[in-house]
Amino acid sequence: MTILDKIVAHKKIEVAARKEIVSLADLQARPLFDKEPVSAKAWIASPNKSGIIAEFKRQSPSKGLINGTAKVSDVAEGYFKAGVSAMSVLTDQEFFGGTVDDLLAARSVSPVPIIRKDFIVDEYQIVEAKSIGADFILLIASCLTPEESKKYAEVARNLGMQILLEVHNQEELEAHVCDKMDLIGVNNRNLKTFEVSIENSKILAELIPNEFVKVSESGISNIENIKELKKYGYKGFLIGENFMKTNNPSKAAKEFISQL
Repeated sequence: MTILDKIVAHKKIEVAARKEIVSLADLQARPLFDKEPVSAKAWIASPNKSGIIAEFKRQSPSKGLINGTAKVSDVAEGYFKAGVSAMSVLTDQEFFGGTVDDLLAARSVSPVPIIRKDFIVDEYQIVEAKSIGADFILLIASCLTPEESKKYAEVARNLGMQILLEVHNQEELEAHVCDKMDLIGVNNRNLKTFEVSIENSKILAELIPNEFVKVSESGISNIENIKELKKYGYKGFLIGENFMKTNNPSKAAKEFISQL
């Protein structure tokens, strides 16, 4: 069993337990459920913005503890002032140390598009994402059947949210892409081995239809990476550990973006 298999198995149990505590009606009654989502596609593709999707991530299965002291509201406000195009907030607690409260805290201080980064395995999580102020969601092809990814994308669209579909190879891309998606993210990290290479983004670039905003995820640590990936049509660049591993993620983001 891979780490991804373990995460998905645990996530299904976790979601089933949450359903018993908070109903869909309860989620839909929350104030943020009626908030109009911000267009991540517009912000990330805008030539006047950085294209950086900065992440708040405390830990990961591959790296262990990344940052145990950063306060999410401080980081979110700092990322906004630094000029990010969007923010990614990990809400998985068991493996990444995040919670839905982290996204709520980020939402309270930042107007940028926020993605709920989690392992979506149930429609409930999409409704929950809307109820905590997320503007777009992540669908990971490796975790879903093509039918599930398309069904979940439609659920998100019906709630006014956009969708970032994450793929790792040509097979996933061809099987899961559909007109309900908004952004296509190529994960440079192999979720089975956790090895990273931006060559994966280059390989898949020409296979992504032009109507989708291209996003490169993981392993982006310097300006040269971004300059190179822009040649392949990428508009978005998800950066997590590079900022979070520092004592001041906001400052690190500001210095990075100032060089673009």
